[in-house]
Amino acid sequence: MNNLHILGNHNSLFNEFISEVRSVEQQNDSMRFRRNLERIGEIFAYEISKSMQFVDQEVVTPLGIATVPRLVEKPVLATILRAGLPMHQGMLNYFDHADNAFISAFRKYYKDGTFEIQIDYLSAPDLDEKTLILCDSMLATGQSLVLAYEELMSKGEPQHTHIVSAIVSRQGLDYVMSKLPNDSCTFWIGAIDEELTAQSFIVPGLGDAGDLAYGIKE
Repeated sequence: MNNLHILGNHNSLFNEFISEVRSVEQQNDSMRFRRNLERIGEIFAYEISKSMQFVDQEVVTPLGIATVPRLVEKPVLATILRAGLPMHQGMLNYFDHADNAFISAFRKYYKDGTFEIQIDYLSAPDLDEKTLILCDSMLATGQSLVLAYEELMSKGEPQHTHIVSAIVSRQGLDYVMSKLPNDSCTFWIGAIDEELTAQSFIVPGLGDAGDLAYGIKE
């Protein structure tokens, strides 16, 4: 598919960072875990930038004038709290003029072990005719990402949306791609894992990205 890019399918330093965020030997260092997710976000940003519009501009140097392609559009970077924050920061390191959006989504569990995804909070600028980049570190069932996307659409209709996730389940990716408009969405994935447990955890996955980055929540 032209709108699906799996970065982990190619040998690069990207896979080194994916390996470290998966490793139980590395995960006891939350600062390194966050930094690796941040670097993964930086690589995603670099790859996404290749698909965006540039225009030649003249730049005055101390010795003359250089003609350099410059990015025309200023994207809106959106993420789902809290696990998506390190990757969001990585993309913001590169798209440093971007506007930002934040969505709070959580699993509401019931006594029978089932759960539903609920959106708790949204902060976003006007999205009409913008390029939207929506990222989350993990995509398990895909429900939270789809709900986040639908909530963001209340702020306007983007010209194009890039969906970004470091590790996804096959089931979750299929669900998201079936629910989002494929003609105006591009999907950027680090790695696809085939198994999703009954509790909706990705296997082998990496565990709870939010807890590993910011500490265990109650």
